[in-house]
Amino acid sequence: MILKARAVKILTASMALASACFAGEFAVLSNGFRIHADRHEVTGPVVRLYAGGGVTEIPATGVAGFEAEEEIPRLPATAPVGAASVSPDELVAAAAGRNGLPAELVRSMVSAESGYRADAVSPKGAIGLMQLMPSTAREYGADPRDPKQNVEAGTHYLRDLLLKYDGSVSHALAAYNAGPGVVDRYHGVPPYRETQAYVARVIRKYQKKDAPAKATSSSAAAKTPDPLSPPK
Repeated sequence: MILKARAVKILTASMALASACFAGEFAVLSNGFRIHADRHEVTGPVVRLYAGGGVTEIPATGVAGFEAEEEIPRLPATAPVGAASVSPDELVAAAAGRNGLPAELVRSMVSAESGYRADAVSPKGAIGLMQLMPSTAREYGADPRDPKQNVEAGTHYLRDLLLKYDGSVSHALAAYNAGPGVVDRYHGVPPYRETQAYVARVIRKYQKKDAPAKATSSSAAAKTPDPLSPPK
């Protein structure tokens, strides 16, 4: 169990001492979900997350703590021998990392949205790997027919929805599928068969793919006591 106040105090001190060793941080939401940010500020009941020049405000009660992100040294770039193509899966993994989301969650979405087809177009006009509507693509300054921009904008949109709904994956997925206005109106996943099936399908795929990683993590955690946990 994370001790909120103590965890925040420890992070504040460690960030001041190790600013040269860490690139950013993760906000750990109350449900265990982690959102990447460059930095944060706490002002009374509000936490402000700063990332990529933007800022998102969420209730402080929805944040369990913060974890520093260790910076991985970059290797010197080498000149490419030829024009190497980037696979859709590589685009998804990179976008998930930039937006601080689990790559398996975004992979599950792309699989459900387009079956990993960059040229997919729905009857309603949604485009590409993450089936962006033209209006959403414009909002995020992306060309929906460009696979890299499509995935980046869709992943950023999902991140914003997760923050809006306090880390609720089901609410965020429903809003991605049916629109935030519908989720707000019904205070959750709407009674639409298509949306309910979509949310269930993505979560089922995500849980199936994420299970091995969680099992490994749980095994390691059982062997290593959490220094922030109270003694049993």
